[in-house]
Amino acid sequence: MSTADLFAAAPAPVRRDEPLCAGAVVLRGFALADEAPLLQALDAIVAQAPFRHLITPGGFRMSVGMTNAGPLGWVSDRRGYRYDPIDPYSDQPWPPMPPVFRQLAGAAAAHAGFAGFVPDACLVNRYEAGTRLSLHQDRDERDLGHPIVSVSLGIPAVFLFGGLQRSDRQLRVPLAHGDVVVWGGPARLRHHGVLPLKPNHHGVLGDCRINLTLRRAG
Repeated sequence: MSTADLFAAAPAPVRRDEPLCAGAVVLRGFALADEAPLLQALDAIVAQAPFRHLITPGGFRMSVGMTNAGPLGWVSDRRGYRYDPIDPYSDQPWPPMPPVFRQLAGAAAAHAGFAGFVPDACLVNRYEAGTRLSLHQDRDERDLGHPIVSVSLGIPAVFLFGGLQRSDRQLRVPLAHGDVVVWGGPARLRHHGVLPLKPNHHGVLGDCRINLTLRRAG
């Protein structure tokens, strides 16, 4: 083996597109090239605004840990679901949107056919084994003409992607570290969720999954 072989560049991450329906696509491995800066930015966000378990309007404690970054943050309490510029736990603005988050979201949206997407809110969810996200629609945003960009990091999950009605058949979409899902246009209000996570381990993030959901909320 030559010296050149020993120091050859690592192969580029495998990327491929998997359409789910008109307006929705899984971009396999799309975030892998930005893995290191994404995780560094995540650490900075959590240091300023730690994960917390929000309360639903019905009084239930969410199993998924949550925090936010950007000018607006998604919150839930007895008053309802909404976006707020202030972290209710600290009474301070949310951490700023990391440039790598904004750039990745814009590139993924453009790749999926939604050019010009600039997110102003990033909801960060932390899943552990057994936690799930119930089927729901993202409809708290002011302008539903913008897509949703969802980035998966850490242990695998199964993403549920349904229809415009809660009772519609759902696709079960396995998601791995670095996968990005984009949906908008005719798919913007499709129901979606996450099945309970199975125990697993990721070399960097440990026994959890981190999901970055980037939106244009204001």
